[in-house]
Amino acid sequence: MGQTGRVHLVGAGPGNPELLTLRALRLIEGADVIVHDRLVPPGILALAPARARVIPVGKAPGHHSVPQERINEILHELAREGLDVVRLKGGDPFIFGRGGEEAAWLRARGVAVDVCPGITAAQGAAASAGVPLTHRGLASGVRYVTGHRMGGRPLDLDWSGLAHGETTLVIYMGAVNMAEIALRLIAQGRAGDTPVLAISNATTPDEHRILSDLAHVAGAVKRAAPEGPVLFIVGEVAALGLREEGMPVTDGFPGETRRRLGVAAHA
Repeated sequence: MGQTGRVHLVGAGPGNPELLTLRALRLIEGADVIVHDRLVPPGILALAPARARVIPVGKAPGHHSVPQERINEILHELAREGLDVVRLKGGDPFIFGRGGEEAAWLRARGVAVDVCPGITAAQGAAASAGVPLTHRGLASGVRYVTGHRMGGRPLDLDWSGLAHGETTLVIYMGAVNMAEIALRLIAQGRAGDTPVLAISNATTPDEHRILSDLAHVAGAVKRAAPEGPVLFIVGEVAALGLREEGMPVTDGFPGETRRRLGVAAHA
């Protein structure tokens, strides 16, 4: 058997192909095979060379078309063929992307692995909306958490710590459980009128924003029914976002919250 290939865990960024790193672009253009997640958009996959095999292994909530164990095996088999493999993940491969699991599994079997970081969904969504994740006087820290547990297991987050008023909280994969998350945070002392910005398809032409507060955001998102995964930015900074003309924004702010913040209503 020839020399074993290498697996590159590559972050595809939040969706806009222009937000790829230069190294990510170089690795994609030089790949023999690309194994990609569901959230990697066609515009990024189109950068692959014509000779490259492109293998989708995406997962949707509640539906894992290719189990994680099989994904690990696919990467191992391709590397054993001596191929240059790009494992392409939305956002950053080490932020809720199972990149650490895949790297450990492959390295334990003698496969060389390197990591190319990507702009996280949190960073991309915040920048696109003009929301500073930290801001002097409003947010002295930021925390990324998952709003979903594998197999529907109960959420066991650090509710007390997450309820701190000067911490920006970014919740990935939280749409299904957002009502519970909000109740838990409010029960631990986070104000119900804390601004929340929910963003779907961030940085892409289909981006949609829903501006609400912690007590009402779950209902606002349910009514708006945005397509694609939703990311939630919780904290006073969420009210500082840009108000671009033509950008779809669903206004889910109750009147009293809007008056407190001095935020103008969206059409």
